[in-house]
Amino acid sequence: MNYEGMPDKPIVCIDMKSFYASCIAMLEGLDILKDPIAVVGNFSQPGSVVLAASPVMKERFKIKTGNRRYEIPKHPDIKLFEPKMAFFIQMSMSITKLISNYVPPEAIHVYSVDESFVDLTGTEKLWGTAEETAKEIQRAILDQFNVPSAVGMGPNMLMAKLALDLDAKKTGFAKWTYEDVPTKLWPVRPLSEMWGIGKQMEANLNKMGIQTVGGLANADLDELEKQFGVMGNQLYHHAWGIDLSKLGEPLVKNPSLSFGKGQMLMRDYYTRNEISVVLLEMCEDVMKRARDAGFVGRTISLGLSYSRNAMTKGFHRSKTISAPTNETLEMYKVCIELLDEHFAGEPARQLSVRISNLDREHSIQLDLFDERKPQRQLIGPTMDAIRNKFGATALLRAVSYTSAGTAIGRDRLVGGHLA
Repeated sequence: MNYEGMPDKPIVCIDMKSFYASCIAMLEGLDILKDPIAVVGNFSQPGSVVLAASPVMKERFKIKTGNRRYEIPKHPDIKLFEPKMAFFIQMSMSITKLISNYVPPEAIHVYSVDESFVDLTGTEKLWGTAEETAKEIQRAILDQFNVPSAVGMGPNMLMAKLALDLDAKKTGFAKWTYEDVPTKLWPVRPLSEMWGIGKQMEANLNKMGIQTVGGLANADLDELEKQFGVMGNQLYHHAWGIDLSKLGEPLVKNPSLSFGKGQMLMRDYYTRNEISVVLLEMCEDVMKRARDAGFVGRTISLGLSYSRNAMTKGFHRSKTISAPTNETLEMYKVCIELLDEHFAGEPARQLSVRISNLDREHSIQLDLFDERKPQRQLIGPTMDAIRNKFGATALLRAVSYTSAGTAIGRDRLVGGHLA
């Protein structure tokens, strides 16, 4: 591969280690490197998810992000906390402000609450080499907030992210160049260890005989494009460490925009009627976002995961309708059809809904046989305006006041967790 003309900037990806647990440790006067700490979504739910765990919690008690509260052993050394999302977000903003002391704001791209990309171009005259600047930022974050971090550096956003995930999270700091691709990136297996490749894509690539990132880099590009379209082209070039996106752009450009929502239920939902209540609330949220953005869609998807003790696997199914829509009840109707067709009667614990195959809203065509369509199209925006002005729960459907409803309780949350 000829890398001449490819992006070659000092880009770093900074990740705050065990961020939620580190924030709690600072707030409670604990030592994140010595105390076994876990942040749990909700104390009242035994099945609540562990959102973060300190290094000692992981090493000593084998509890990490994704475990359940009931899996945490009863031990006097273990310290459990519920999330304080407003504080976590405040901490994230403060850390971003600290980074802005070293680079201009436009050189920072906040990727998530605990991860940011930073372009260190031009900082050598102020702070020394890019590597020295990156390590100085690490030290400053630790000194000021007592939050340890890991930093990956590369010539582009992708390489910085790969250096972080595959190397720096173990060592604290790692710098990768294009020359490192064959020795550091290509041996990676399974493929899902590489950022941007999920389990399903890994399985599809394995069927083609591709087991490692090196195998992907040396696969036939035409065959990859034939199998996966533009994503195949992107995967091929990513395997060579090539990323043409600019700071602030998504690393993986999704050619099909969509609006969706996933929700972990705080208890098992056993019946169709209970599940349908949450589906209506979720459809309301997704379609509001679609209307706010000025889109309508044709393909509606429903995903359902059963409780851990269920005997049946979950499902994810889609249906494409003839006329594009952004009406809540139209999406809900299709979701119920998919639910009735595929629901196995086992207790449900996680739901997701999505609308894709989008067009601009002005592409909606008149229907001579649906005289009430113009009136229905006024209802959604009117409800949206009321909620935008007075809050998400200012106007709710009656089912949200039943025991199965979640909208009222979730309105008090930030990012799905306690504020």
